[in-house]
Amino acid sequence: MTDVTDAGNRDYTAGQWQLAWRKFKQNKVALGAGVVLCLMYLVTLLSGFVAPYEPDRRFSERPFVPPQGIHLWSERGFHWRPFVYGLEVTFDDKTGRRIYVRDNTALYPLQFFASGGAHGMLGFNSRLHLFGVDAPEAEGVFLFGTDRQGRDLFSRVLYGARVSLTIGLVGVFISVLLGTVLGVVSGYLGGWADELLQRTIEILRAFPQIPLWMALSAAIPADVDQLTAYFSITLILSFLGWTTLARMVRGKVLSLRTEEYILAAQLMGAGHARVIFRHLIPGVMGQIIVIATIAIPTMILAESSLSFLNLGIRPPMTSWGVLLQEGRSLTTLYFHQWLLMPAIFIFLVVLCFNFLGDGFRDAADPYSE
Repeated sequence: MTDVTDAGNRDYTAGQWQLAWRKFKQNKVALGAGVVLCLMYLVTLLSGFVAPYEPDRRFSERPFVPPQGIHLWSERGFHWRPFVYGLEVTFDDKTGRRIYVRDNTALYPLQFFASGGAHGMLGFNSRLHLFGVDAPEAEGVFLFGTDRQGRDLFSRVLYGARVSLTIGLVGVFISVLLGTVLGVVSGYLGGWADELLQRTIEILRAFPQIPLWMALSAAIPADVDQLTAYFSITLILSFLGWTTLARMVRGKVLSLRTEEYILAAQLMGAGHARVIFRHLIPGVMGQIIVIATIAIPTMILAESSLSFLNLGIRPPMTSWGVLLQEGRSLTTLYFHQWLLMPAIFIFLVVLCFNFLGDGFRDAADPYSE
């Protein structure tokens, strides 16, 4: 009885965020999705270390290698160190297509914390990689296979995640900043400010989204440097992504501005800026977090779509959308399906963010059943 009473007292004395966290922990799917996303962002942060090769490293004699497996058993028995097999090249008599056959006599053990090409890691230059193989120049370890130029797809997926995952965070941060401030101002002030902002939102939402993205992205010069192109795409996506958040925040503020604590602050002489930033924005913060979580996968899909159409991030810069450009041909779909591997990661990230958003949405109302 004492434990039940203590638990009840903790519920009564707990703050809003404590109750929300307790309810969020009960959603195992959302919690698992959050763990998966944290791991993916950690690997992205250390992509240069985890990837065995640089994204533009070419194995000229190994184009279109299918994904290689890592083995512990061979004809010689069990091996304590994991290894990959070497490859022999043959050609199809009818089509002339290159075919790779496993060479059971050539075993290349994995070397952990191996030295390789230089890369940036947490602001430092390093040649240390998580794993690699001591093999001839033509051989390597290709967990996801290689593309038409013989570049390791596993390494390119990790480097591409730097752009595809961070553009979602940066873009949503800008969108949340715009949408929150403008939505609160619109709902709190009303009058001509509300009319102006709502008509602006309606004009922006009236344009077909994908053609508008394409038109604005095509305005970026093709000869700009990679960093400028990255931030240009981010600004375009942010400029078009704040409208939904602003409208939803406005609806919440319309119900909050008549609450007693808002009226009390106004009667005590609080200015508009203090009421907005001290009382209204914290009051809608839970809803903002939910919307932002759901908006991140939208940003990722938008960047991938634009890059797939060659209107977003362009080579030599790498993103998941750029990597999917290889999948536009029927030859790839029939013979080289592993080149669509980035689509699996896009699907996984979007799914995890949606699960996480559902968990945040339930936790934002901790008193509901």
